Amino acid sequence: MFLKLASGNQADSSCFGQIAVDYQKQLEVDSLMVADCALYTESNLKLISQLRWLCRVPLSIKSAETLISTLPESELTASKLPGYRWGEKIVTYAGIEQRWLVVESAARKESDLGKLSQKIVKAEEKVVKDVNKLSKDKFACKADAIKALSQLSQSFKYHQIEQYQVTEVTANAQKNQPEKFYQIAATVCRNETKVNTEIKSAGRFILATNVLDSRLLSNDEMLREYKAQQSCERGFGFLKDPLFFADSIFLKSPERIESLAMIMGLCLLVYTLAQRQIRAALKASQSKIKNQLGKPTDRPTLRWIFQCFQSIHLVRLERETRVYNWSQQREFILNLLPEDCLYYYKFLT
Repeated sequence: MFLKLASGNQADSSCFGQIAVDYQKQLEVDSLMVADCALYTESNLKLISQLRWLCRVPLSIKSAETLISTLPESELTASKLPGYRWGEKIVTYAGIEQRWLVVESAARKESDLGKLSQKIVKAEEKVVKDVNKLSKDKFACKADAIKALSQLSQSFKYHQIEQYQVTEVTANAQKNQPEKFYQIAATVCRNETKVNTEIKSAGRFILATNVLDSRLLSNDEMLREYKAQQSCERGFGFLKDPLFFADSIFLKSPERIESLAMIMGLCLLVYTLAQRQIRAALKASQSKIKNQLGKPTDRPTLRWIFQCFQSIHLVRLERETRVYNWSQQREFILNLLPEDCLYYYKFLT
């Protein structure tokens, strides 16, 4: 329906807004634009102000970072999607009033907290090592020693200086002239304020939309629409698969690159339609087939269906024809497939 390329030297955020506008002009459909945080820039939001959009808010925005770390647990509501909670805020960014949905994922939170514990342990090892190294340095005065420790502590992410002591050292230098210098020793502890901020932020992200009326787009629908992006991402992952051999093709001009991309986009469209029909047929017949792990599923990928039909041989020998490596599952899949899928298979192979 629509395909547009951008230069690999161009940042996503610099072209996504214009692509969304061009798409809307061509199709003239009142659709909801769903994108990741690359769309969420001040210039893009102003450019697509006449469109309905939903995207993730980058935490590089100070107000977003502050919100996820300060929103109380009591303001989160359980979502209809299991494992999620959300809290709604009306904010204004880039001069546009919008709904921000702070989403907390239980699975993501557990993962983030596990990673946080590992980060704190590694950070502590580095902090202790750096402080011990500093304690061996010689300083001309106490002020220099304290300044060096202060500068070092600014690099600490999860720790802080607990206490320190500056010691005056006198040693005999050459020709029996005394040498005086200062050394500093310190102990560190966890910065509970910073750690607690990270703990509260764990598993949280923010979705934004300019659809202010929750009756037109509820909070649960916002989350559901955003998560649906994964199916598109998997589709484009298929195009990047080494089996597609796209990286082995050298093209001399941007026009030829665009032509190749159009063919790849068409292949993805055909692939997706065929996969959709197979899943619909399985659901209608309440049937399942074994996936790569040997477990029954009614949502196989088309790639797996293709693989199921590999190594089938038609052998003709002295007027006798035989099919080798045929199986009941392959017979079942063939009978289940709509006729269109066979044309899709021929097109893609």
